[in-house]
Amino acid sequence: MHRMPAVALATLPFAIAAALASAPALAQDATTLDAVVVEATRLRTVPAFDTPASTATIDLEGPRATADADVSEALRGIPGLLARDRQNLAQDTQLSIRGFGARATFGVRGLRLYADGIPASMPDGQGQLSHFSLAGAERIEVLRGPFSALHGNSSGGVVSIHSADGEAGDPWRLRATVGSDGTWTGAARLLGGNDMVGYNFAVSRLDTDGWRDHSAARRDVANLKLGFDLGGRRRLDLVLNHVDIPEARDPLGLTAAQMREDPRQAVANAYVYDTRKSVRQSQAGAVFEQGFGDAQALRLSAWGGDREVTQVLPIPPAPQRNPLHSGGVIDLDNRYAGYDARWSWSGALAGRPLELAAGVSGERQRQHRRGFENFVGESLGVRGTLRRDERNEVESDDLYAQAWWRFAPRWSLLLGARRSEATFTSRDRYVTAGNPDDSGRVDYAETAPVAGITFAPSEHLRLYASAGRGFETPTFNELSYRTDGGAGLAFGLRPAVSDNVELGMKWRTPSGGRLEAALFRADTDDEIAVAANVAGRSSYRNAGSARRQGVELSWWQPLGDAWDLQLAATQLEAEFRGGDPDAGAIVAGRRIPGVPERHAFARLQWNDGGAWSAALEAEAMGDVVVNDAGTGTAAGYGLLHAEASRSWPTATGPLRLFARIDNLLDRDHVGSVIVNEGNGRFYEPGAGRTWLLGLEWTFDRR
Repeated sequence: MHRMPAVALATLPFAIAAALASAPALAQDATTLDAVVVEATRLRTVPAFDTPASTATIDLEGPRATADADVSEALRGIPGLLARDRQNLAQDTQLSIRGFGARATFGVRGLRLYADGIPASMPDGQGQLSHFSLAGAERIEVLRGPFSALHGNSSGGVVSIHSADGEAGDPWRLRATVGSDGTWTGAARLLGGNDMVGYNFAVSRLDTDGWRDHSAARRDVANLKLGFDLGGRRRLDLVLNHVDIPEARDPLGLTAAQMREDPRQAVANAYVYDTRKSVRQSQAGAVFEQGFGDAQALRLSAWGGDREVTQVLPIPPAPQRNPLHSGGVIDLDNRYAGYDARWSWSGALAGRPLELAAGVSGERQRQHRRGFENFVGESLGVRGTLRRDERNEVESDDLYAQAWWRFAPRWSLLLGARRSEATFTSRDRYVTAGNPDDSGRVDYAETAPVAGITFAPSEHLRLYASAGRGFETPTFNELSYRTDGGAGLAFGLRPAVSDNVELGMKWRTPSGGRLEAALFRADTDDEIAVAANVAGRSSYRNAGSARRQGVELSWWQPLGDAWDLQLAATQLEAEFRGGDPDAGAIVAGRRIPGVPERHAFARLQWNDGGAWSAALEAEAMGDVVVNDAGTGTAAGYGLLHAEASRSWPTATGPLRLFARIDNLLDRDHVGSVIVNEGNGRFYEPGAGRTWLLGLEWTFDRR
């Protein structure tokens, strides 16, 4: 396996920084540096540029030539982050940051998600992106590295979407697209308000026949954000969102031979059992902020919701006749709620700026899990006899604190810690002569300290180092099936604990360019890995220790008045480091499945300053190991995409026509993999050449 020399890795960001610090351009001081405060860092007054962490903010307000149908469209070009559209709405986007989350067979694990300040990750660590409303969004923030641990359980990284705040005179927007494979989208955003209240109401629909056979789906999303200015430095935000995905078809993975034969096909069992998933989620939240004088603020938030999931799996009737089998139809009903209370203070210590924050949070999730046979007589793919009935519950309670201090003109220090405790409980209500009572309980607890230091050798340059500890409990879905085939939850699974370090630099040029580099390492004990994945049913085990290390680079540079260049590259080594007696095929030195060693992105954009714009994108991905034994891989690939748009002024606001072609050269490639799939169907094909045509009207009401 190719390895980067440790000395080169350790010195790369600082060698770049030294060269930049000596560049004549840095002698100029006319540039005003960005003062963006990334909310994921939980600091009210400290710009992202001064924090010892890798952050990214994606502006969603500008014109985009995408369908806004999948979050992966917006997350392109962030180093260390992979968001893979699986061409399968039944399984959601596959999201990973620095290799954390890559094992997820559906949904998002190992990462912390937020929508308008309200967690989109449940207390057990399972997250979903399906209710992220791109139609109403203003920006997406991403936090990578050690300071993600301050968000508690399963925070190998943080992704947070924020809706725009409505103000008087804001325009309304209508948007529609049509594209390949019977795909169309429609969206509307109503934005506005007055001195007292602002509103942002967004609705969208995606309807598609699917690029693959048996992958038709529909998704409806609605998001409402109301902001109330209560005076006296008081503000209240109310957030309501809803997503409905009725019976999204699941084409299942393919073997390597099936990929070569026809990547658009679905396997036979997908038709036999009509494999599909239905999801419906409704959530409400409130965020209240109260300022006290110029220095203090209190932020209180509370939320609650329900998520219902029904999934039909392609499991033959024979194994379901085992008394311990839980059936081939999964029915989940989740109810969840939580709160967070945070106090912050800005002042000075020894005459130097200081900010403190401390808080407490708690979450509770109640899950009713039922399993049914997927047959009735000779009929397959239907709900049959009850085979599993559990009442599962998780409660978590956290305390956290954070302090930032500029202790010298060029130096600042950021410290933090979070104490997390979580209790998982299961009450078995399906007890028969052949299926004993599998009730049980397990407690997890961990303290996650983090620390970082930033040095500013010039106005435009920052060097930093940070370290911290994070942890990740198993989710209910990972506890759901035992490796021995027995009934009940796998309470023997232990939480994964990671020690993380990062060195980095950030540079802002007087001409508006931005260059960032980060060197990172994460060593994990009790890595949670897929043990088996058969017919959509996954079981998990602890795989000993693991290491993820690498380097990230990103560069954005204006090239004159009309051109912009964006580059991002990641080199990542993710491997198991030490065996575990129960780890099976896992051996030290073997690559972690689902994680590419290299990926890169480039975008060259042209804008004539008026009506026309165009862009060319390129992305490259290294090969990916698909199982712990290392016997299968998905080949790397390179893709090209192109887009263009034209705007016309009208009496009521601009009208924009846009078009995009993805995979311009029609390359066959594997878009994502199903780790350790028991039937060898590891591969989920990426789409071939597809086209999109869209129209957007911005209605100016002033």
